[in-house]
Amino acid sequence: MHHRTTWTPVQPPPSPTADTTRLTAELAVVASGARRRAVRDGDRQTDTAHLLHSLVESDPEVREMFDGGPQLARVLGYLVQRSIGYGLRWQGTREDSGAFPTLPEPGAGAWSPSAAAALDRAVRGAALRGEPRAGGLDLLAALVADPRCRAVEVLERAGADAARVALRAAGRLAEAGRAG
Repeated sequence: MHHRTTWTPVQPPPSPTADTTRLTAELAVVASGARRRAVRDGDRQTDTAHLLHSLVESDPEVREMFDGGPQLARVLGYLVQRSIGYGLRWQGTREDSGAFPTLPEPGAGAWSPSAAAALDRAVRGAALRGEPRAGGLDLLAALVADPRCRAVEVLERAGADAARVALRAAGRLAEAGRAG
């Protein structure tokens, strides 16, 4: 007797890039805004600079991690320039800093490998602190953890020290963990 065996591919665990229940409501809005910005700009993927732009615009706690108004204004200025032409050299290219495993090339509006990794790191960071959902500071810390991503490139071009921003975000997250 011959038994027919069918092969079923193993599905990976849900990713926070697809499962917004692992993000705070505010961070889900940030992710959605980043996707809309990428589509509006005609980019093939939502990358870390799109996430940073949406995050800085939306989250006052994230804005506090910068060295005051002038630095924040420069960061926002670079992000706006990116959306109106500065990022044209990135348009149609895939963001992959090489620091994280490459994901298969999906269609338009998909997350770049670096952006997907940042969202995953944000969720894992929140879980390590005992939080069920990642927030804006979790994502900021996750973005600056990849020194070769586009978000860090934008920060550096704007004169922001990504390592200093990371330390401030980590300190604030540690304070929140002790208070909670």
